[in-house]
Amino acid sequence: MSSTLGTLFRVTTFGESHCKGVGAIVDGCPPGMALTEADIQPQLSRRRPGQSDLSTPRQEADQVVIYSGTEFGRTLGTPIMLLVNNKDQRPQDYGEMSRIPRPSHADFTYQMKYGVRASSGGGRSSARETIGRVAAGAIAEKWLRETYGTEIVAWVSAVGDIEAPEADVERITRAEVDRQIVRCPDAVTAGRMEERIKEILAAKDSTGGILTCVCRNVPVGLGEPVFDKLEARLAQAMLSIPATKGFEIGSGFAGTRMRGSRHNDPFVSKGDRLGTKTNFSGGVQGGISNGEPIVFRVAFKPVATIGLAQETVDFDGEPVALEAKGRHDPCVVPRAVPIVEAMAALVLIDMALRQRARQSVTPA
Repeated sequence: MSSTLGTLFRVTTFGESHCKGVGAIVDGCPPGMALTEADIQPQLSRRRPGQSDLSTPRQEADQVVIYSGTEFGRTLGTPIMLLVNNKDQRPQDYGEMSRIPRPSHADFTYQMKYGVRASSGGGRSSARETIGRVAAGAIAEKWLRETYGTEIVAWVSAVGDIEAPEADVERITRAEVDRQIVRCPDAVTAGRMEERIKEILAAKDSTGGILTCVCRNVPVGLGEPVFDKLEARLAQAMLSIPATKGFEIGSGFAGTRMRGSRHNDPFVSKGDRLGTKTNFSGGVQGGISNGEPIVFRVAFKPVATIGLAQETVDFDGEPVALEAKGRHDPCVVPRAVPIVEAMAALVLIDMALRQRARQSVTPA
């Protein structure tokens, strides 16, 4: 199983949805950075369940503890262990899942691949695994912010067929995003999204959505062509998040309907550097960051586990009506915001450290 991300800044996540705890091991964090649990907890609190009546009712405080890698509040350059204990475990809610693969879930594929699986809550395929990513991402983000002034902000731009107006990627803030329960910065659209999610929850169903993310103040030169291009690594990171089904950067698929004369980003002088007049490239050209805001979108499918009865078959092929009893989000995108931000930070710090390593080598 592949549970490690990164080359120089390496993150290994561990834990299943209903085991005793989940977390991450971070190896390669630069030494000397001030770091305590207070630097990590805010993002975990944004990700945790039970934030509103629009999310799963599972009650978890998701309090992180740093077990190693720091002394007197500063990183040592040694592996950092991050642990969050599971408190509200109810594996009994998933008793029938041991014999019935849930439609569009990972039950069937995990069972076929490994010959065994954690049947309660999806095990490693559960979004509970992302706690380790968010905790590690908070560390990465702190280093990026202190080193380059990098800012990473994600928000809900669509729920089902309800789409929000384009946000100002140069100025949008997390405070603005968090003013709405659904984490859509446009208040009118957020209200419509909230009502739609409530309707879907009442119907015991689910819906998908789209997150948009911007990374500002990213230095020029991040990305390792040809196979580790920056957008390729971002796509891999985002599509590793549970329930994701699509990724696009800059103009994305819409750019295919434009002519090159409009789509090209002309260079202009921006003070002491060159920049681009437009940003259809999404901040990445040739697989390398160009100094403009990196803008991308991630598509999340409807949650697979729903309370509505579904006609399916068990592992023996016998017909059965499945009515899930677990606690699930009717729409994951509001709680996925800090996950997307974390994964972006993990990709950027790894690329930044690789670039710094290259620049530190002088020719003989």
